[in-house]
Amino acid sequence: MSRAVLVTGASRGIGRAVAERFAAHGDRVALHYGSRREAAEEAIAALEGSGHVLVQGDVGTPEGAAAVVEAAVTRLGGIDVLVNNAATNVAHPLDRTSFEDWHLAWRQIVDVNLLGAAHVSYGAARNMIERAVEGRIIHIGSRGAYRGEPDHPAYGATKAALHAMGQSLAVHLAPHGIAVASVAPGFVATERVADRITDGVRQQSPFGRVASPEDVAAAVHYLASPEAVWSSGTVLDVNGASHLR
Repeated sequence: MSRAVLVTGASRGIGRAVAERFAAHGDRVALHYGSRREAAEEAIAALEGSGHVLVQGDVGTPEGAAAVVEAAVTRLGGIDVLVNNAATNVAHPLDRTSFEDWHLAWRQIVDVNLLGAAHVSYGAARNMIERAVEGRIIHIGSRGAYRGEPDHPAYGATKAALHAMGQSLAVHLAPHGIAVASVAPGFVATERVADRITDGVRQQSPFGRVASPEDVAAAVHYLASPEAVWSSGTVLDVNGASHLR
């Protein structure tokens, strides 16, 4: 049975791979993007199947997040699966960043990575509850939530908070049949971090490489499956044994 899937931040990288995975399995995807319209149009044109829609909006504001959910609900007829992938990041090492830039970095990253995911989750979950759908919410977290992000502390903090929010929602939404889980990738070979993937980074994993977006998409697709309902509340490490806990 085809499901309606909203993937935020899906114009490229992990989000695009996630959208492709669901589409390849017959689902209809609302592919969200913030500002990269050309990339988003290219991404949706490459999806298998039909019934997919583009949704644009700034999830970093409450109004923008609500509008993204409303557009996806209207154009897909509801949301059965939400994948919170939209994120922003900028380096802000404490010892080399002015207080003004420090505050700005924290505000921007928290607004998108944490509050954006919270607001989109609220709207999607309410739609699932109203329609009595046994839905799924999957958060894209990070290994950095546990390993630390020395030059990107707000990123690590928001990803840790995202994991914690997912576990709280897993408990709260279970009586409605809605499962919530997170994945915690390590380095992934995406456009955003291409300049940071060195031989040293590759050797962090005993496999001698970093993840592909498809590696993460496979984990997300499993956690969103009916068979994974008993994994609700989990944070699944997808880091090639580069960080064990």
